[in-house]
Amino acid sequence: MKRFDCMTRLATRLSDELVILSLGASVDEWYNAAPHMREASLFQQQLGCVTPQAFGLAVGLPERRIISLDTDGGLLFNLGILATLGNEQPKNLFIVVWDNEQYQSIGGPKTHTASGRVDLAGIARASGIDHAYTATTLEEFDAHCEAGLKADVPYVVVAKVSGTVQPEIKRKHSDGREDKYIFVRHVEKTEGITIMGPSEHN
Repeated sequence: MKRFDCMTRLATRLSDELVILSLGASVDEWYNAAPHMREASLFQQQLGCVTPQAFGLAVGLPERRIISLDTDGGLLFNLGILATLGNEQPKNLFIVVWDNEQYQSIGGPKTHTASGRVDLAGIARASGIDHAYTATTLEEFDAHCEAGLKADVPYVVVAKVSGTVQPEIKRKHSDGREDKYIFVRHVEKTEGITIMGPSEHN
């Protein structure tokens, strides 16, 4: 199953959610798969930080649906977040883990999930996240998206995707600093709040 196809399915279900996602090719794929979500997506977060940042946002905005688009490599960097989610049980957090069994952005060395013995959904369930599943087909993934976006408990779907990157897609043209401001201003506008405030000049 291709990650881009999964992203396209997920994107059709989104409107006012906020999305946090990781490094690598998934950034450009999401940029193309979900053009209507570009301002609502915080791109290029570091390995190990995606789901923790999404959790923080879910706590800060409890009435808003938050989506973490993490990776197998990223989640393995910080498995402790699963225990935190198991304890805290955020009601508005949907987590997708793109598991291609490799660190694709640095040339493709295998992650631990490539062994067939490391089960990220199983680790999540053992951490207290009752709704944690593995999807191997597009139909399974789509069904979990439908359920996860309606759930009132943390919901994890580990999508077993190929290492194939969608060809001939547009590269995201903004950098990380610009992405941050675009995202924060979107949150301010849609939530009616001030996060950073105007610049001060002496």
